[in-house]
Amino acid sequence: MQNITVELGERAYTIHVGNNLTGTLLALADRFVAENRPVAVITCPTLPRLHPSLFDALKKRARLVIETSADGEAAKSTRELADIWEKLAQARIDRSGVIFAVGGGVVGDLSGFCAATFLRGIAFVQVPTTLLSMVDSSVGGKTGINLPSGKNLVGAFHQPEAVIADMNLLATLPPREFAAGMAEVIKYGLLGDDAFFAQLEAAGTLAWDSPELPAVVRRCCEIKAQVVAADERETAKENGRALLNLGHTFGHAVEKVAGYGEYLHGEAVAVGCVAAAMLSERLGIAPENSIVPRAVSLLEKNNLPVKLRAPLSLNALVAAGGNDKKVIAGKLRYVLMKKIGNAFTTSDVPADAVREIWLALGADE
Repeated sequence: MQNITVELGERAYTIHVGNNLTGTLLALADRFVAENRPVAVITCPTLPRLHPSLFDALKKRARLVIETSADGEAAKSTRELADIWEKLAQARIDRSGVIFAVGGGVVGDLSGFCAATFLRGIAFVQVPTTLLSMVDSSVGGKTGINLPSGKNLVGAFHQPEAVIADMNLLATLPPREFAAGMAEVIKYGLLGDDAFFAQLEAAGTLAWDSPELPAVVRRCCEIKAQVVAADERETAKENGRALLNLGHTFGHAVEKVAGYGEYLHGEAVAVGCVAAAMLSERLGIAPENSIVPRAVSLLEKNNLPVKLRAPLSLNALVAAGGNDKKVIAGKLRYVLMKKIGNAFTTSDVPADAVREIWLALGADE
């Protein structure tokens, strides 16, 4: 097991990364039970069937186990949130309570926002079960739900008590979901670590049981922990935590216009990273062919899309970008790259250039 600390003063917490971490997870639950702190588990319908022994052990320690009504982005809704609030209240989970979020990014985001708002804030623990949530959404305290108008438009910053990333939980992850997580892994190399990106290129196609994977997850968590510690609430006027949004401005637009669920989040981010690379080169910020070919090659090796699978409306994609939560003072902030490993934020992007990128990716006028 390899641990990383997210340095946030009194709110600092540990990210546990390794294999066979069930003992670590149950020991933490036992500690809360011994302190008379009621434990609630929130998960999705699929996981208890895939990992019955783990959930049997958790049920012995938990006052309440809640399964969301569906898998996927549909669960990140106001209706789902209200239902969970009510179940917590009926189970008399009090202010000392702890929610264990056992699932992927959707479960983590939903559970975290629930913890941030129930009784004005209770503790929670992230137990990510997908690669994407291990390297990204479980770390840093961003929680939220979707609205019909856009993704993650309602949320709160609420840091977990701990993150437990057990590689063994990835054994049952469908290949498409694993690949989606690799988009976020590749993103970290693009935005801040060229040597890490080169290591990923050398590794080729990774799988859940690749010997390199624990070190890959650890490196992603290290990068994110450093960024979060420096700019927890994304208030820096430039760069800072916003750098973690590389590929997301374009990616969120793809998700919304295609319909949530048509693209997995990581798949949309993969397309978004290619878009950001193309835009960086198109604007002369990065030398021609310095980023795009390498990014495309690595994404394709990991079974990720590098353009739209089917045409989407150009105007709809542009409009979706304009409603993104990263709009500040009426201007949409993009993350671009000077080179691999050197990203920055800017709002100075010509609208015509963005439209050209969408068209190059397969948008339909």
